[in-house]
Amino acid sequence: MAVIAGVDLAWQGNRNPTAIAVGNVADGAIAVTGVFENLHGFDAVASALDSIDRLHGVAIDGPLIIRNQSGQRPCERGVAVAYGARKASCHACNLTLFPASNGVLLGDHLHAAGFGHVAAPGQKWQLECYPHPALIEIFQLPERLFYKKGQVADKRQGQARLASLLLSLAQSERMMLTIGPLFSPYLDPQRIQSLRGAALKHNEDVLDAIVCLYIAALYQAGNSERVFGCTEQGYIYVPQGAC
Repeated sequence: MAVIAGVDLAWQGNRNPTAIAVGNVADGAIAVTGVFENLHGFDAVASALDSIDRLHGVAIDGPLIIRNQSGQRPCERGVAVAYGARKASCHACNLTLFPASNGVLLGDHLHAAGFGHVAAPGQKWQLECYPHPALIEIFQLPERLFYKKGQVADKRQGQARLASLLLSLAQSERMMLTIGPLFSPYLDPQRIQSLRGAALKHNEDVLDAIVCLYIAALYQAGNSERVFGCTEQGYIYVPQGAC
């Protein structure tokens, strides 16, 4: 069994919140065992990860390595070529836009603690992931799942759809996802339909963190993958194949 985490990271500043999902992965199954939500700033995120006993691997939705002064990182251009037609291109990351990215700070913090970038699953590892193309692969979607933008009703409908897809992974023969009663409210469609404002955003963050946790489980299990870019200029890990 390995203890792993998925992080939906607020890239910059302390205004936007971060969520973390924690789980145990073994024998083709990942069980959610903990959730941190509404974390603000690098210190809060780093402290939460540092508090997880026997943490072995972390998948983070956020740029961990930025070297380019402007434009896009090569990994972002690669993802755009592969998934742009399915509306899953990346935001541009560079030192002009993100001179003090929480992602880079977190990547450096984890590296200092022994978590190597895309290190072998037998070692402590960290990786940058991107939920949109990962969801396309995991669920074989024709295009990106829309649940982040638009009117409140659209966000609710999108979150409910994502929650339904995540719950269907309880039957996956590749990587089964178990979400116990303590965390099931985040995926309850009736509760989602009652949310608005900050509460709806916080729920989205937790769902994204669970997606990152599932990506982490696939990586730990050695499932097929595609890594865009490199650890010198920045990279993005995307699992391949249906779950």
